[in-house]
Amino acid sequence: MSKLYLLSLLFLIHSSLLSQINQDLVDDFARNFSYQNQIHIDEVTAILERAEYQSSIIDKMNRPAEKMSWHKYRNIFMTEERIKAGLGFWNEYEAILTQVSQDYRVDPEIIVGIIGVESYFGQRKGSYKILDALYTLSFGYPKRSRFFKSELATFLLLAKDENLDVFSIKGSYAGAMGYVQFMPSSYEAYARSYEKDGNRDLINSVEDAIASVANYFKEHRWQLGEPVAQLASVEPNAKPLEKQPLKPKYDISYYENLGYKSIEIRDNIGLVTLLTFEQKDKEEYWFAHKNFYVITRYNHSPMYALAVFQLAQAIKDRRQVD
Repeated sequence: MSKLYLLSLLFLIHSSLLSQINQDLVDDFARNFSYQNQIHIDEVTAILERAEYQSSIIDKMNRPAEKMSWHKYRNIFMTEERIKAGLGFWNEYEAILTQVSQDYRVDPEIIVGIIGVESYFGQRKGSYKILDALYTLSFGYPKRSRFFKSELATFLLLAKDENLDVFSIKGSYAGAMGYVQFMPSSYEAYARSYEKDGNRDLINSVEDAIASVANYFKEHRWQLGEPVAQLASVEPNAKPLEKQPLKPKYDISYYENLGYKSIEIRDNIGLVTLLTFEQKDKEEYWFAHKNFYVITRYNHSPMYALAVFQLAQAIKDRRQVD
């Protein structure tokens, strides 16, 4: 293979990648960001010039895990290995989890469940450079360009304010980062320092990650000790349901009159909604409470919320047995 052929091939590949990015949008972003934040445009341009378009990010954005069936989705997270890892995590950080739970009035198991689903307790924080992910989605994914340009701007400011290395931090293909996989805007709004020293490090500090999840749930009005979800039984003559809202709307008696009963008997459970999840050969029904809705503020997928709840409960149950 000739050297000229190789050079031509590399040029074509490079040109193809560049064609995925609208450079005019990049230049406009740099000018606006520079002006609005009083940062010299050469500094902004130097950062953006080191960002790389990643086509695999676009592919993954078009095939999110939440599009799979509940059965397959659940099996990603509800494994013996992950439950054991969660038990070890809780035991190692028990004192911190207890203190944070008291300070923020958020149940410790749900903090553990979030970190378990989001990053496998820090083992899987993501393999994409955050700069590449946000650059790709800001300028190569038109249908959500506005959102991701806002996240990119927040990330650049966050890196400066929190002394984060803008070029090395890795996370998800969507630009979420750290133990708790916060997007930059959530990092800016909800991250907390456990030691309250002003420095918020969700990339390396487990303590800050725990405090930040608790703060997120506190701000979204988590109710300490209150139920999250209850499995429902279905009477033979139950009436078919249209898709129900995520936010609880009815008293449980509303659904009982339609033929859906709670398997767990509990008084004064407040408003609920009834959600349907597809199993292998049947449908599964769950009464979802206000706390379930709070989990969906973290990720709007009902499957995500149920996976967090079930993993959290499994780890809590294992801890009580051990």
